[in-house]
Amino acid sequence: MAKTRIGILGYGNLGRGVELACRQNDDMEFAALFTRRDPASVRPLTAGVPVYAADDLAAHRDDVDVLVLCGGSARDLPEQTPACASLFNVVDSFDTHANIPVHFANVDVEAKAAGTVAVVSGGWDPGMFSLARLYAESVLPEGKDYTFWGRGVSQGHSDAIRRVEGVADARQYTVPVHSALEAVRAGEDPELTTRQKHTRECYVVAEEGADKAAIERAIAEMPNYFADYDTTVTFVTQEELDRDHAGIPHGGSVIRSGATGERGESRHVIEYALKLDSNPEFTGSVLVACARAAHRLAREGHTGCKTLFDIPPAYLSPKSAEELRASML
Repeated sequence: MAKTRIGILGYGNLGRGVELACRQNDDMEFAALFTRRDPASVRPLTAGVPVYAADDLAAHRDDVDVLVLCGGSARDLPEQTPACASLFNVVDSFDTHANIPVHFANVDVEAKAAGTVAVVSGGWDPGMFSLARLYAESVLPEGKDYTFWGRGVSQGHSDAIRRVEGVADARQYTVPVHSALEAVRAGEDPELTTRQKHTRECYVVAEEGADKAAIERAIAEMPNYFADYDTTVTFVTQEELDRDHAGIPHGGSVIRSGATGERGESRHVIEYALKLDSNPEFTGSVLVACARAAHRLAREGHTGCKTLFDIPPAYLSPKSAEELRASML
């Protein structure tokens, strides 16, 4: 069986998560690592994998079947994904929900022009949770969708805080409002604003001499990330952050409450839930499954941008159609 050669762009927590996922899939090969750091200073966990400068991507087009982009959604992926889609089949985890349509359109233009396949917004939300919402709404057209995240560390939101002037390091926790979650699970169909469903807790290490009031204001007013939520900012030392917030757990639930019957007398609640010890490792695992699908689509002659909505479920699995029918249907 020919393996899918995976390239990774960016070697932070998510990049290492993708690498670990490659190790668990016999049809995947971690073929190349690209970094904006000095390549000599980066040592992947997998022995023998070459490390190249990100500026040299174009020189290695023939070495990689799918390039997995592991940058942040705030500033990296809006530029990286369209540019890289002009060279490679790519996968990213762009997670700024409000901007996905624009991101998709920008990537689609480049991928179609280059004849490549690009899968964007892979991961668990957007991604696995998106599929759960689609399936549930399709089955229960009369109903309401609810999505709750956490309690857990958001990589994208933490990255957005670290880009605020004066911030040395940060972790952000998304926390569901318990009373709202229980009301939805009980089938009460409450009308909930964004602010009523979640709070955001930010633990921030400020640079020496930084204006903490300005940092707190910049975080609280950040559109798409914090402006619509009750947000608390707690300043801590680097030692406290490393000691108390070293892990990267996450999770959440997608719930649809709906009714069937002549008069809507039969009530139903569908819930899909995740409990993750490691957000980046799980996200990396989803991206590797998306890379498998991207490679299959490319081999079949497809081009352009895709999301998980556009990928046949069987293309995510290493098993054959016959194996899937026998073991999972």
